[in-house]
Amino acid sequence: MVGSERIVVVTGASRGAGKGIALALGETGATVYVTGRTRNEGDSPLPGTVFATAEEITRRGGHGVPVVLDHRDDAQFESFFARLRDEHGRLDILVNNALAVPDGLTEKGPFWDKPLTLLDLLDVGMRSSYVATYYAAPLLVADGAGLVVNTSSFGGTCYMHGPAYGAGKAAVDKMAHDMAVDFRPWNVAVVSIWMGLLATERTLAAFAANPGAYDGLAATAESPEFTGRVIDALARDPKLMDRTGQVLIGAEIARELGVEDTRGQHPPSHRPFLGNPPVFSDAVVD
Repeated sequence: MVGSERIVVVTGASRGAGKGIALALGETGATVYVTGRTRNEGDSPLPGTVFATAEEITRRGGHGVPVVLDHRDDAQFESFFARLRDEHGRLDILVNNALAVPDGLTEKGPFWDKPLTLLDLLDVGMRSSYVATYYAAPLLVADGAGLVVNTSSFGGTCYMHGPAYGAGKAAVDKMAHDMAVDFRPWNVAVVSIWMGLLATERTLAAFAANPGAYDGLAATAESPEFTGRVIDALARDPKLMDRTGQVLIGAEIARELGVEDTRGQHPPSHRPFLGNPPVFSDAVVD
């Protein structure tokens, strides 16, 4: 389906990766629903709102639709997808990106010295991805084709920020594999995309607070829009269903599909340093 006809949902799109993905998909002319809790500037310590993201999508040639939604609340998801059913009757791309980033996530030390609130990312992250896809499923299968993307990272297999973060990322990777089994008869693909270091508002603030400390990393960072460009290319790929159920490294798929980042660069894959994506069994036990 061409971009101008697509109906897209990107969760957690007030800022960061979600905002970048939504903008990139909006540039294709798509109607993009962006969900998030931030209604007004100042509600979060970081800049960005769902309304600002939606307005920028529309300015770039798409149709941005802001949706204020608490990703912890299943009933709000149910109501939103019922609204989407009434307005369009279908959904072409769902991007499960919403993630709680609790205080203390990147602190050094063992998990028992960190706050239990790190488990919030299992609610807004692992669980919200399941719930969103659960309510989106009837709309995804309605047209006989579709794409679900879980945004993830190398933390699904290597030690990164401790066991809570690792468990959350490993879970959405495995969910992509298992959901792909259920969706296959309807030609709906499900993949998990490992993103690299992203030049988000949060990351740029960390760079600014430590001048010079991250120069090497900063030079290789992916723009927040890069993964959105990869998702657009995947959705157009006639071999998309060959990839369903897989964990993909965004930088590698980008090279394969001829996708560049916003400055024309090709971000590196971190596979040599951080490891390989998981390969799941083909066995199916009903």
